[in-house]
Amino acid sequence: MKKWLLALLFALPTLVLADDAPTLDTGDTAWMMMSTALVLLMTPAGLALFYGGMTRSKNVLNTYAMVFGAFVVAFVVWIVAGYSIAFGTAESAAVQNVMGGFGNVLLNGISWKDLSGTYPTYVFVAFQGTFAAITVAIASGSVIERIKFSTWIVFVAIWGLVVYAPVAHMVWGGDGALLFDAGALDFAGGTVVHMNGGLAGLVLAILVGKRTGYPKTAMKPANVMLTALGAAILWFGWYGFNAGSAFGANAVAGVALLTTTIATAAAAITWMVAEWVVYKKPTLLGIATGAVSGLVAITPAAGFVSVGGAFVVGIVGTLFAFWGVTVLKKKLGYDDSLDAFGVHFLAGLFGALATGLLAVKDADLLWDGPLKESGDRMGQFMVQVESVVVVGLFTLVGTVVVYYIATALTGGARVDEEQESMGLDESVHGEKYSNS
Repeated sequence: MKKWLLALLFALPTLVLADDAPTLDTGDTAWMMMSTALVLLMTPAGLALFYGGMTRSKNVLNTYAMVFGAFVVAFVVWIVAGYSIAFGTAESAAVQNVMGGFGNVLLNGISWKDLSGTYPTYVFVAFQGTFAAITVAIASGSVIERIKFSTWIVFVAIWGLVVYAPVAHMVWGGDGALLFDAGALDFAGGTVVHMNGGLAGLVLAILVGKRTGYPKTAMKPANVMLTALGAAILWFGWYGFNAGSAFGANAVAGVALLTTTIATAAAAITWMVAEWVVYKKPTLLGIATGAVSGLVAITPAAGFVSVGGAFVVGIVGTLFAFWGVTVLKKKLGYDDSLDAFGVHFLAGLFGALATGLLAVKDADLLWDGPLKESGDRMGQFMVQVESVVVVGLFTLVGTVVVYYIATALTGGARVDEEQESMGLDESVHGEKYSNS
């Protein structure tokens, strides 16, 4: 009995400490650090190769540089002020609806000892920074081969603060944020990342204008193998993107990992079959694009839906993307070079809306919202509609404003005809993808 009482006395301080303050969990910390590394790999490796292989050989290096450049600039901007705008606290409740404050500029007020739940806040900052970086990098695919590199870099820096950070705040910014308070479900970035980046790409494509010769001149991909490799790296890294958004090595992360795999595989098969039926030939480019479409579609739903829901999201979301790439673009005539809008915006839009219809009624899986609070599925769907409308309008207006600012600062957004004809690898960077 005495030994038992002695053990209890020694344990009491630990129990009190556990009740009063969060403690670091090494498993969660390790997983979040790994997830951050996986998402980082998605941009300067996965997305850059995916885009680079689809462009013409005279612009491969410029395309890669636009993605790589976007990542490094956007991440630095995120540390300087983006994180504070997205996850900081504004003094005014009205301002808090759409953006945080500036109290955490350059991570001021955040200690290396601080925790976000069960892992260091510094890890959370880095993890979210990789999301900010890939979002704007997605938009580059719409304007490759004709936008000035200087204009693009300036656009990336401003857009990360003016558009991305407020959108991230509205959806993920916690109590007081507009769409978070409404109960919008976005597990890993259907609205914040894919709709946001895809729509920004379309706006840029329209404002910059079409490539010379489009659509009459054949513009064949430089290397489909690079694109396929990029898609595979994106799929690998996406486990950090989706399963990492469970913010720990837990059961919800397992749900997200499985639903991501199911939706992606089903989506790749769907695109392959669609091409087979429509064009009589299944292409490697199509299979790779289908896989990415499935990854995009499942992103907002990954931690909320069942196995059956994952199949629906992957298959139908990819059909939306296929329609956007093969039908809508031709009908409307815009030059979205690498289909950032068709794949990311349309698949992301479907995934965001489908989340409200397919989310499992399980309080342990859902954030606060009509479905969790009262089982109101239609109410949840209407919240999802509100979220895509708000994000769409904010991104549309914000991207136009940022474009004209960047254009004014760099003396025009488009390269001259001679540079475009020569190819931006040589004319802008003084390099060549191939010496053959």
